[in-house]
Amino acid sequence: MTTFPVSYPDILEAADRIAPFTHRTPVFTSATLDQEVGARVFCKAESLQKVGAFKARGATNAVRSLPAEQAERGVVTHSSGNHGQALAYAAAARQIPAWVVMPEDANPIKVAAVEGYGAIVVFCAQHEREATGERVRRETGATLIHPFEDPAVIAGQGTAALELVETVPNLDAVIAPLGGGGLLSGTAIVCAERLPGCDIVGAEPIAADDAFRSFESGIRQPAVENPATLADGLLTRIGALPFAILQALGADVITVSEVAIAAAALFHLTRMKLLVEPSGATPLAALRAQPERFRERRVGLILSGGNTDLTWLPR
Repeated sequence: MTTFPVSYPDILEAADRIAPFTHRTPVFTSATLDQEVGARVFCKAESLQKVGAFKARGATNAVRSLPAEQAERGVVTHSSGNHGQALAYAAAARQIPAWVVMPEDANPIKVAAVEGYGAIVVFCAQHEREATGERVRRETGATLIHPFEDPAVIAGQGTAALELVETVPNLDAVIAPLGGGGLLSGTAIVCAERLPGCDIVGAEPIAADDAFRSFESGIRQPAVENPATLADGLLTRIGALPFAILQALGADVITVSEVAIAAAALFHLTRMKLLVEPSGATPLAALRAQPERFRERRVGLILSGGNTDLTWLPR
């Protein structure tokens, strides 16, 4: 059996490590949604997490795992927003410096949040994020906390699914947003241990479908160049480590349109009274895209975040 640098025991340890610094987020249901799709649906509201996204889990676990001498030099990452906010929050909680490399067109709300936690924002072109992050790391001596290739980050993200399966037993499927793959790979590890036979599904915008193409071909594919999608948290290419984990554990991907993403976010807002950003609404869009697959089943959705300026609302 293939082994990976992150395991179910690592996720259990992460849950204990981050508990004082993160919320155990609630799970919501909607009779209207259940009737629409013909399934029992359970929505894990990571939109109500610290910093407004599940990313607080992975960043906190990674920062809290650093030895004191290493942590004192600070941390750096590259992020379109939520991971940057999360790392800024985790660094502030440990009272260490943080640098966040962000694309020049990053959501202003997310930029303001990163700066609000005290981190230094370094702007660059979208395709230069990794190179700029490496430059900042060399110049500052800070530790790079990758958004999804870091085992400690994946272990932290997996705690969302751990809480979900502890709250809702006997799920038949779990759907989570898929960008870099940290959340979905952590989810897959939990479900493989706790819910053997449970379907693990990534929800991805059609406009940024590298993960879908990767699973179809069996080889990790290049990211879409300059993707135009409301789901700004899912722009990045799926990571090598998450892809390997997800392949080994039998996950797959459903792609969703921009209109479907906006409609799902609107449903969460108007019918469930939950403010969910477009990236976090992709699981509902995926469920609606293939309702026959999930009919008469118990389905968990991880609503990954709620950081949005509502510019998608006219869609």
